[in-house]
Amino acid sequence: MVFKKSLLFCLAILAISFKIHSQVFEPVKWETTVEKISDEEYDLISTATIDAGWHLYSQNVPDGGPIPTTFTYVEDSGFSVKGNTEEKKGHTVDDPVFGMKVKFFENKTQFKQRIKIVNKELSVVKGEVEFMACDDTKCLQPSYVDLVFNIPTQSDDLATDKIESSGLFEADTSELNQGIVNPVKWSTAVEKISDNEFVLVSIAFIEKGWKLYSQNVPEGGPIPTEFNYELVEGSELVGKTSEGKGKEVEDKIFNMKIKFFKDKAEFRQVIKITEPNLANLKGEVSFMACDDTQCTSPTYVDLIFDLTKTSVAEASDISENDSSKKDSERGLWSIFFVAFFSGFLALLTPCVFPMIPMTVSFFIKQSESKAKGIRNAIIYGLSIIVIYVLLGTIITAIFGADALNALATNVWFNLIFFLLLVVFAISFLGAFEIVLPNSWANKADRQADKGGLIGIFFMALALAIVSFSCTGPIVGTILVEAASKGGVAPVIGMLGFSTAIALPFALFAAFPGWLNSLPKSGGWLNTVKVVLGFLELALAFKFLSQADLVLQLHFLEREVFLAIWIAVFGALALYLFGKIRLPHDSPLTHISVGRLLLGLVTLSFTIYMIPGLWGAPLNLISAFPPPMDYSESPYGVGNSKGGGSSANSHADLPDGAHLLAPHDILAFNDYDKGLAYAKEVNKPVMIDFTGWACVNCRKMEQNVWAKDKVLGILKNDIVLISLYVDDKRPLEEDEITESQLRPGKKLRYIGQKWSELQTIKYKTNTQPFYVLMDHDETNLLDPVGYTPDVDEYYDWLKEGIGEFE
Repeated sequence: MVFKKSLLFCLAILAISFKIHSQVFEPVKWETTVEKISDEEYDLISTATIDAGWHLYSQNVPDGGPIPTTFTYVEDSGFSVKGNTEEKKGHTVDDPVFGMKVKFFENKTQFKQRIKIVNKELSVVKGEVEFMACDDTKCLQPSYVDLVFNIPTQSDDLATDKIESSGLFEADTSELNQGIVNPVKWSTAVEKISDNEFVLVSIAFIEKGWKLYSQNVPEGGPIPTEFNYELVEGSELVGKTSEGKGKEVEDKIFNMKIKFFKDKAEFRQVIKITEPNLANLKGEVSFMACDDTQCTSPTYVDLIFDLTKTSVAEASDISENDSSKKDSERGLWSIFFVAFFSGFLALLTPCVFPMIPMTVSFFIKQSESKAKGIRNAIIYGLSIIVIYVLLGTIITAIFGADALNALATNVWFNLIFFLLLVVFAISFLGAFEIVLPNSWANKADRQADKGGLIGIFFMALALAIVSFSCTGPIVGTILVEAASKGGVAPVIGMLGFSTAIALPFALFAAFPGWLNSLPKSGGWLNTVKVVLGFLELALAFKFLSQADLVLQLHFLEREVFLAIWIAVFGALALYLFGKIRLPHDSPLTHISVGRLLLGLVTLSFTIYMIPGLWGAPLNLISAFPPPMDYSESPYGVGNSKGGGSSANSHADLPDGAHLLAPHDILAFNDYDKGLAYAKEVNKPVMIDFTGWACVNCRKMEQNVWAKDKVLGILKNDIVLISLYVDDKRPLEEDEITESQLRPGKKLRYIGQKWSELQTIKYKTNTQPFYVLMDHDETNLLDPVGYTPDVDEYYDWLKEGIGEFE
């Protein structure tokens, strides 16, 4: 009896252990609705509800990026598809792993496809969605979900016609669904402001330990929360969706300040309704939720707002949330101060600095009293501010706030701006001067001669025109940088810049005795201009690098970028030490202490960058050069492990193997070939279920596999088989088989083959996922997923190898 109890207890423990390590996540749930547009046209609406911490990618992803969401519809004679499937705005970030801008969705999102019915008897439309979901620690293999849309008859209630999709797999998935996480639940409410204005309230309930990200996340950060509302005739959004205060922290992984919510978050959108019979509105929220170990893939959740059930909105709730205003204000203040500092640098150029004592003395001498001279100088300074702020306003008005933001992130704009900065830099270095037409300056001078307030304004305009050769490049840089922030940022940038330019004229007019303390004009002004030229030249290559990364041209890889910067700043150091002279430089008999110190700082910075050619991370400038994996040689210039020597060693590799960069690990991407080689060399096999779009897979490779004790095992003691579940290369004809998870469907891609292997054999669908097995394909120990602890991962490897021996 005791033996039986002990046996049952052991079996129970084994069952629990198996369940713990056999998780299949299903963070994206799909449901379908149909919206009637006319007697012949309908909208097929696919709504994705995404668990907190996960995100779903857009339909439009650049080549080499994560797997996009793709819809296919079984089109027959009963209907025809009109246009492309529409999607919500989502979140676009500059992904550091893929080196490109990627759009994704969180929480909930919606896709809409317009169709035209040609067969009145049509009652069902079928389709399929292919997608990939990721969190902070893993990515799922590409999933395929069947979609069924019930075309309503006249008696159908469209508002409640929701048909749930078949789920992740058509087969029985009761056991597989144990690992699905859904940490964010959504509810909606409607508050009434007036007879035709309402507030659409979306409330997120977040499970303990999880966090939901703000709508405003810097580029390159996690997926932001985004709302999209299906506007119908008679409805109009008022302003943007506001959000609660949340928390803001300095995120170490993304290296930026990120705002997120815990427990509960509320989002509010004011809408104007002019159609009295409108009963409900639909929307979609996309989001990503994360806990300390994982993130969900971008999730899309449908929202339905019932306009027949409303409460009275509080006045304080109607306006945009205070925290949103503060976030915006902080961004604008940063633009202001950067522009102000840039304006101060512009003051120290030979085009502007000599004008300060000349102009102030003119106002004081030409005025009837000192007070009037001060007043005129202040008006002069204010005129400068008005001119530059007007420039920022015109730029914003012409392009629009959103268009500027889109333009600043465009590949071609980065290329154009690179060329502009190079031209500006060459101008600063003295090759030529960029000047506006002389006729403009002459006309401004003639108007200035008229005197009075109008004359003072045109004197300021003349200064702006004449000094353009020095201020133009700086103004252009500020405008582009401000454009990336959107909104009124260009106006604020010009306000900061012009304030710094105008301030000395007012101050020295009020205190003319200070003029005596100004340093005399001389060669140092040209030095400032030349230094700015070198900085503009270095900055130009950042824009070229960004374009190269997005296009994946590999023209400007990390080593080339660093070599250019080393050359630029090295030349700047030599210039500051007086070893290089440019045509417009004055004779230099000695260098000042300030110039010496600046030269030493520049030289130190140049020396600091040199180890980057051999693979040093260069954390001080990590935001500027391309990522370390975007390089000619994974180990740096001249390393025998990379470059040409690696290519030579590939000739001796076994069939189907390659050296996995940057660690030179012998790896296979084919299961059978890798297993055969493992038997040949009598080593255990480690299966690495991974993905090209798996961020946490890259983290493991860069942060854990790179450690010496782990790397030694991976290179010497096991045979690595990396199976990419998102490999979209088509299978060979003789390899195309029927899916075991979705009967009736055929496997089309290599990634689907490995994805089914992982799901069926190991009951999990997340990556990274690591399995150690022997030659009989029996697990040596329990598989593991994302394991950032190096010692823990090392112990797991050692234990598995010990079992094999």
